[in-house]
Amino acid sequence: MEKFSKTRHYWATALLVVLFFSLGAYYGEGKRLEIEKVEGLTGKETAVETDVDFSPFWKVWNEINEKYPGAAETTDQEKVYGAIRGLVDSLDDPYSVYFDPAETKSFQEDIAGNFEGVGMEVGMKDKTLTVIAPLKDTPAYRAGIKAGDRILKIDDTITAGMSVEEAIKLIRGAKGTVVTLTIAREGENKPIELKIVRDTINIPTLDTELRPDGIFVIRLYSFSANATGLFRKALQKFVDAKTDKLLLDLRGNPGGYLNAAIDMTSWFIEGGKIIVTEDYGGKQSAEIFRSRGYDIFNEKLKFVVLIDGGSASASEILAGALRSHGRAKLVGTQSFGKGSVQEVVNITPETVLKITVAKWLTPDGVSISEKGLTPDYVVEISETDAAAKKDPQMDKAVEILLNWSKY
Repeated sequence: MEKFSKTRHYWATALLVVLFFSLGAYYGEGKRLEIEKVEGLTGKETAVETDVDFSPFWKVWNEINEKYPGAAETTDQEKVYGAIRGLVDSLDDPYSVYFDPAETKSFQEDIAGNFEGVGMEVGMKDKTLTVIAPLKDTPAYRAGIKAGDRILKIDDTITAGMSVEEAIKLIRGAKGTVVTLTIAREGENKPIELKIVRDTINIPTLDTELRPDGIFVIRLYSFSANATGLFRKALQKFVDAKTDKLLLDLRGNPGGYLNAAIDMTSWFIEGGKIIVTEDYGGKQSAEIFRSRGYDIFNEKLKFVVLIDGGSASASEILAGALRSHGRAKLVGTQSFGKGSVQEVVNITPETVLKITVAKWLTPDGVSISEKGLTPDYVVEISETDAAAKKDPQMDKAVEILLNWSKY
């Protein structure tokens, strides 16, 4: 096997999401993305040392060529692409994907920036295409899509066995066009059909509120490129409000830039303390991300973080680190559990492989991707609550902040 050299670039994509902002183009020194790293490879793989018997593969190849009626319509190169997909699929990892030339072109166009879509992130959960979260004030949000909705059909196409990337191709589209999603929702006996008009997506970042009871609320909707600056300004407003009660609402926040999560967490954790660890499963040394030591709040800070099934990735990193270091209490429901790291590797000039290389661990060693985060105080929101516009999760957070010594 020839050796190859590596040149690393950081493409600032944060999430592979249906809103397609997540694959917006951004290049920058030191800008490390949340789930994807891009590797440029030179050299050529010519052999693999293995004891595996490849004769069954070649026998199937020959049987297809000799007996399948439509064999001539599929080129040998297309067969190779199919074989590689099968190899990657054997990992049983929804985030490891091989892109053929046409798919690679589409993937690169996504990275170059497509701001038209429906405004939600999807992922795989229990091998089912699942909504991680719709973003506030997007077409998906307005149509009533909820975190945890399982997507059964996209228009007339059944999603069983479909990859996230294949689903995204079908859901995405030009502004003004319609996509019909058939979903299964917990608590509903029948599938729900929702028609969503695609639009240009303006990603919300955060808003703030000083409640009459002295609780300062920061609602963070995404860890976007400008989130760190906006979060810093929000904390300044909190300080100016002269209160010691802070509530950070991460419900429905599907994540974003890893760098943003590290920066925000650093406002509350002593410098050098671990925020998150990337565990490479023994393939290489773990990479540890530590607090930058802004740490401007003392132990008198009363701090609650709200999470739910739509809180994923960077949201789980921030919430997990704050809880591990005893800086905040978590209220809500189980987070999504999206904590793996992918590299995008150029296989040929026309094809790429996106492969999972690591898992995120909280400072106390909990795998985010395997378990998600269980709140300190589990509080559900029932359909009755939602219909009555009640928010028992917010109510519990407020109760804790106003009676901090009892908790």
